Amino acid sequence: MKKFNLFKEIIVVPREDFMRAINSHKKFAVTYDGAIAYEPFEPNLISIYEGTITPASPLSTNLSRPLTEILGRDYRIVEDDDRILIKATGAWQSIIGFNRLRALYDDTSGDGIAEFSDKTLETIGWHATEFNIQYREIIDQFEAQSEGILLCIEQEEPYQFSGLGFVFNMDAVQKLGFEYCANVIKDKMANDEDFATLSDDEEEAREYFKAI
Repeated sequence: MKKFNLFKEIIVVPREDFMRAINSHKKFAVTYDGAIAYEPFEPNLISIYEGTITPASPLSTNLSRPLTEILGRDYRIVEDDDRILIKATGAWQSIIGFNRLRALYDDTSGDGIAEFSDKTLETIGWHATEFNIQYREIIDQFEAQSEGILLCIEQEEPYQFSGLGFVFNMDAVQKLGFEYCANVIKDKMANDEDFATLSDDEEEAREYFKAI
């Protein structure tokens, strides 16, 4: 997965597309890679802005406001000839709201990751916890081996991280998660005396992963 760190990234939007969107009176989105999308949004959309631009007053036009302020004060906008450059770090809380329901996992609370939005992966994660496999361990495999975007804010000093994870091939990720957990469980049953005898829930998880 590619890390898209809003502390570092600048979103570049073609000026013509941006102007068309703000004057459309329609709800639109600016994606992380600088595209414009209109409602209804696709379920795999990853946006840094969603909204409708309304005139400052009933008698004014959208352009009666400076273009640098058109998305709101949480966004920094620079005009560069035929491009619009957007810095969206300040809008992170809004961006979480735009994308949370579309993300595979939510790592924004500081309390760790509690669930997957995909039902198959959630079943995998739920059974894996019986063998003390945490969601973060499974996600580490996704982030290292899968195609996707980790939309985040991350800085080093003082360290701060908050992120939402999106994957591009759900079937491949489901297979990766299942195989990782099955292999870990097999290893624990062979080498960890805590799992020499299984509880009913552990036995159910072993059977789910077919770990012998």
